[in-house]
Amino acid sequence: MLESTLHVRFLGTQDYESVWHAMQEYTDNRDNASPDELWLVEHPPVFTQGQAGKSEHILDPGDIPVIQVDRGGQVTYHGPGQLVAYPLINIKRLNIGVRQLVTNIENSIVMMLKHYQVNAYAKADAPGVYIDERKVASLGLRIRKGCSFHGLALNVDMDMSPFQRINPCGYAGLEMAQCKQVGGPQTVKEAGEQLVNTLSQILGYQNLIHHKGLS
Repeated sequence: MLESTLHVRFLGTQDYESVWHAMQEYTDNRDNASPDELWLVEHPPVFTQGQAGKSEHILDPGDIPVIQVDRGGQVTYHGPGQLVAYPLINIKRLNIGVRQLVTNIENSIVMMLKHYQVNAYAKADAPGVYIDERKVASLGLRIRKGCSFHGLALNVDMDMSPFQRINPCGYAGLEMAQCKQVGGPQTVKEAGEQLVNTLSQILGYQNLIHHKGLS
């Protein structure tokens, strides 16, 4: 059954733009017979600015490129040591709305961190996941033809200084957290494996098919 099967792709480190365009292509070409997929990846340093993004939130990008993208949300940073997960999901087929998808993604991160006795939580007015008022995961989605792309970024074990060059997610002074410092998963690989378990469980997938790369 298509609605109970999730294809999980471990992409390793890939540049942002090629993965973004591959997501667009998959979404544009998919139909009701296309499976849902979850892509896990790390990106080299890059700032991405959402559709409603305001340039004043990019304070001092320096040598890190800034890319305008077609997701919701403001500006965020991606870099080595951060788990980026892209759920390419036919939400119409799963019979859930956008808000429910966001809630499910947030809850999957909260549940994953709970395994490590880390108390994380979501906020109704500011999408993402927080620990002691510091943001550990950012969300930005796009829905096209009833299907989602873009996704979440979970800080695991990374250089956090680039976040000081922006107002993360459009919030001046927002502090960021990462898993390694709070006793969560210590590597991107570990975080990815745990997130696959909780996200597939919450979304109701019973069959997981694992792939390396996009082919």
